[in-house]
Amino acid sequence: MEAWEFGRTVRRWRDRVAPENVGVPVGRRRRASGLRREEVAALAGISTDYLTRLEQGRATAPSAQVVEALARALRLADTERDLLYRLAGHAAPGLDVVPSRVTPSVRRLLDRLAHTPVVVYDASWTLVLANAPYDALMGDTSTWGGLERNAVWRNLAGLPTRVVHTPVEQADHEARLVADLRLTASRYPGDHALRRLIAELAAESPRFAGLWDTEPSPLSDPSRRKVVDHPAVGRITLDCDTLVVALDDLRITVYTAEPGTGDAERLALAVVLGTQTLVDQHQRRHRG
Repeated sequence: MEAWEFGRTVRRWRDRVAPENVGVPVGRRRRASGLRREEVAALAGISTDYLTRLEQGRATAPSAQVVEALARALRLADTERDLLYRLAGHAAPGLDVVPSRVTPSVRRLLDRLAHTPVVVYDASWTLVLANAPYDALMGDTSTWGGLERNAVWRNLAGLPTRVVHTPVEQADHEARLVADLRLTASRYPGDHALRRLIAELAAESPRFAGLWDTEPSPLSDPSRRKVVDHPAVGRITLDCDTLVVALDDLRITVYTAEPGTGDAERLALAVVLGTQTLVDQHQRRHRG
């Protein structure tokens, strides 16, 4: 294949993706029918400059992780995903790699939850996608890149979050994430990206290294309720349910409130206000 075929294919496929189908807020002044370059880059967790160089054929050796991230961002079917791998000079991943694709059936499930905050992680707790209501509630995830997209690292690094935890709840949450990551590592021993993630976590976080090397003790049952401190509406107490898609090894977390309650009203207001804020931010970025 010509060096530029990969980039040309990515460009063609991003032109066909409707922004609302991938949770990208759309303002009134939008002219492009597909995704802008910076939107695909944000969804894939790579820089806009790198995506530009890929599309223009000036970067010709994307890693398998970048290819997978682009395939996920562009919502490619299996055959298209495999083609993208081949265009990049890689074999399509096998069963020994942590899956991160969202199947059409799971997408239909997510589409039915289009007005509910939902976030999807793969088995390494790396962000796969967050819908617009989730970003409106929790803050914009589209600017996250690299390790920032991993929930284990974000929690252990103490990055800002709108979820309010007591110290005990936070410690339990971190221990639970690391314990689940250990199980994931045992299921995918051949995944090089997973091994790199674990090595980086161990190098950056003494807390992670301690949890990883210590025999896990029994943990209390995880709280299904979360308190979210939203900057516009204040604290909201929500039900938080994590669903596991067994065959695809995904974690889908859904945030809801009991209808008719003050929390439900605050959640609805947070989604409306937060979505408008995201639209304004995207428009400023585009103008800039």
